[in-house]
Amino acid sequence: MKRICSFIAVLLLSSILPAQAADNMKAFPPADQGKIRYVLQLPAQDDESAFKVELIAGKTVPVDEKNKYFFGGTIKEETIKGWGFPRYIVSELGPMAGTRMAIDPNAPKVARFITLGGDPYLIRYNSRLPIVVYVPKGVEVRYRIWTAGAEAKAMKKG
Repeated sequence: MKRICSFIAVLLLSSILPAQAADNMKAFPPADQGKIRYVLQLPAQDDESAFKVELIAGKTVPVDEKNKYFFGGTIKEETIKGWGFPRYIVSELGPMAGTRMAIDPNAPKVARFITLGGDPYLIRYNSRLPIVVYVPKGVEVRYRIWTAGAEAKAMKKG
């Protein structure tokens, strides 16, 4: 009997959660003119506190293959009034900068995804709300899931 009740509960929750996710999107306005809205719905995890999501904004551009490049700019978190949900905004990508390793001027260019410079932008993992990012047209958003190891190690006293 317990198995049947558990199975029915899973079926009910799986039918409610997609509708709840669609209802949550009502809080997020469409993108303004010249902007794009990216949406990510994460799958549920047993212990979501052990996960983080890295947001990665950038563009694919032709560059040489030896130098390292990045764009200036930031990702900012805003709270949607009346809802309390976070949304993330990239206002503009600044100029592209990079290392200055001498390259043969006749070397062919390669298309590479160049990201915002700086530290990784990590946010809380939350499968109950969509992650919504607004960016200028031409900017792409990618993501990476970070996971904590199962073992917490003790530090030595100094």
